[in-house]
Amino acid sequence: MASGHILLVDDEPGMREAVQAYLEDTGFTVEVASNAEEGWEKLQQLTPDLVVSDVMMPRVDGYQFLAQMRGDARFKALPVVFLTAKGMTTDRIQGFDAGCDAYLPKPFDPDELVAVVTNLLKRRSATVDAARGGGGSESHEIADLARQIEELRRAVLGQRSGTGIAQKPSPIQIDLTPREKSVLDLVAQGLMNKEIAKQLETSVRNVEKYVSRLFSKTGTNSRTELVRFALEHGLTT
Repeated sequence: MASGHILLVDDEPGMREAVQAYLEDTGFTVEVASNAEEGWEKLQQLTPDLVVSDVMMPRVDGYQFLAQMRGDARFKALPVVFLTAKGMTTDRIQGFDAGCDAYLPKPFDPDELVAVVTNLLKRRSATVDAARGGGGSESHEIADLARQIEELRRAVLGQRSGTGIAQKPSPIQIDLTPREKSVLDLVAQGLMNKEIAKQLETSVRNVEKYVSRLFSKTGTNSRTELVRFALEHGLTT
């Protein structure tokens, strides 16, 4: 059985229900939205593993929805599959130029959709850490990140002598779940997702979800920004 959390955005109730039922029967967890605005709201709450979106929707179409996602650092690498009745080559090119990962013209074979979604999720799981490292040597990037985090820690400790980062009360209330707090503490120790997953006895994909949620809750876009924010506001020690 497949697994993964999918956000399905389609304004056609019949198509939306059919695709949802098939994906759920295959093993995926599916959340639905009837338009792009609702889809954007649910993105803030769910942090899915992948988005399946119709292209032809009222007010905000799939291309605009995708541009909105790609313009947000939290969703730049989120896999997106377009489903559309527009099957012309120029339309597919427009979809890929907009940043979609796969394009299936209606009517499509449900098994093909499952194969595409499964492949994209596997690829994302295998490459997400390297992608965050900016494409360089993974071991070098990990060492550099650990060094930056250690420097941040020293700066905070140095506040006693007046040279460090002074802690300050958070301007907003940030409610972290126990698991989010555990992940944050390990990120602040300089651990990468694979190491965190091993420590917490969970999957790398789950850790990725928690890190993404932490980015969203703190308004940060990188691990170093997240650690700095957490240290400054006393969210971790």
